[in-house]
Amino acid sequence: MEICCDLEVDVNGEETFMVDKKIITSYSGRLSKLFGKTKGTTRNLKVIFHDFPGGAESFELMSRFCYNNGKTQISPYNICLLHCAAQFMEMNNSISGTHNLLEQTDKSLKEINYWTWSEHLIALKQCQDLLPDVNSSVILQKCLDSLVGRLALTNEASPCPSTSSPDSSGFRFSCDTKSTESVKTSSSRATWWYEDLLILSPNLVEMLVKSMVERKFNHVIISRFLFYYHKSKFYTATSDEKRKIVETVIDMLYTLDWSSVSYKSLFGILRVSMSLNINKSCKNKLESMIGSQLDQATLDNLLVPSPYGINYLYDVNLVLRFLKAFLNGRSSQLSAIRLRKVASLMDLYMAEVAPDPCLKPSKFQAIAMALPDSARDSCDELYRAMDMYLEVHAGLPDEEKLKICCALNYEKLSAEIYIHLSQNTKFPSKATVQGVVSQQYKLKSLLQGTNISQQDTDLSCTSIEIRSKGKKDETSEQVVLYAGKLDVISDNEKLKAHLQGMQWRVMELEKVCRKMQTQMAKIMKSRVSSHGHSRSLPRLCS
Repeated sequence: MEICCDLEVDVNGEETFMVDKKIITSYSGRLSKLFGKTKGTTRNLKVIFHDFPGGAESFELMSRFCYNNGKTQISPYNICLLHCAAQFMEMNNSISGTHNLLEQTDKSLKEINYWTWSEHLIALKQCQDLLPDVNSSVILQKCLDSLVGRLALTNEASPCPSTSSPDSSGFRFSCDTKSTESVKTSSSRATWWYEDLLILSPNLVEMLVKSMVERKFNHVIISRFLFYYHKSKFYTATSDEKRKIVETVIDMLYTLDWSSVSYKSLFGILRVSMSLNINKSCKNKLESMIGSQLDQATLDNLLVPSPYGINYLYDVNLVLRFLKAFLNGRSSQLSAIRLRKVASLMDLYMAEVAPDPCLKPSKFQAIAMALPDSARDSCDELYRAMDMYLEVHAGLPDEEKLKICCALNYEKLSAEIYIHLSQNTKFPSKATVQGVVSQQYKLKSLLQGTNISQQDTDLSCTSIEIRSKGKKDETSEQVVLYAGKLDVISDNEKLKAHLQGMQWRVMELEKVCRKMQTQMAKIMKSRVSSHGHSRSLPRLCS
């Protein structure tokens, strides 16, 4: 057969080929359509391709197929190039009949289960290189499914995948050099393939993980691979590549069972993502995963610096979002143990952020009130954090201070903290009164519960009346404290000691109230002298 070179083909500016127009056109539907109106023309023609998949190498392989009358050696090393070239050139049944390149590549794919591990990797690498140029998802998905199927078998049976292909030396070399030592542990038997799959792009990793999830792979193994992929690829990538890697890892981790994901590694992802401006969806997913397991966090995990433009020392808003995710997470009910752990963590966190002079009262209050009251058995640490905050923010009006104090359950304060509160001038007077009332009720309940008769117990009543002057009318509150001698039955020494302790604390309160009386008397005296009329002073009834 006489061959002439009457067609010049420029492939992506890489290389120019002189080919026989008649031979190439007989196999290509694309060129057949292009030259359909130029039959009989003898002059040379030129075709320029700007987006030929696989470039010059792929076009050369396709041309050889045409010159060899539809016969060529198709292998895992060129199947992706040939398949994509055949799609681009429309080399299908309607044009070339039985000599069909697409048909032959599809036939070769049926033998994919006999490929070695290294052949799978080469085919996948070629496919992902061609993805920007052409939709090769069909062959790509088949390669991925076969590779995942191989992994599923090997993770169940052995540390290295067996292969039915006689040509498996390349794979055996990879296994022998990379995994000989790691066979000793079950962990390495399950993760020997991590390094091999670092060749995959984020898009292919996403497809890989979805396929693994469908095949019920162990989510712990998948999550560890994703973190390994991120750690290995991140620091050598460009800024855009880093963002794509982080977003892909977050999206895939979100599809897994969150309890199988390393909590420490999630915070590592969080810290690197803050400088990458990842999309809002990924940001929300990451915060949801972290927040749902907040009971596993440490104080150091939460001390994240505030983003640029915010004056707070630490990112309090981030912690509030964590708390929201924890309370509204996937679990329908939170155990009391998990709630208490988070409450203890929040008490530590508030003590850490309380000295920040830029922290607004509303933010501090939001953290203090985020958890239900049942989350704390004691409010001592919460009180200490509030005490520190009010000391640093001494200029706050009483209204703001009272809002913060609303988070405090006075009934859950210890005797030591209660005494401190009664003498604490940083807390507003109304909060102190509320604490006194709460302690009174506790004392009442204790005394009533002892069933001590009037004959055995001689109690005297002490009344403290605290008056506060408003703009228009005068309001007063009276707090009744029980004190006096407590002659308890001799065999109940433990109860007697407890009641005597209560009596001592009441006496301490009386001292505080006397000081308050003196201070208020001075204030009222100054007002009387300035307005020319007298007012009643707070009094202590005994």
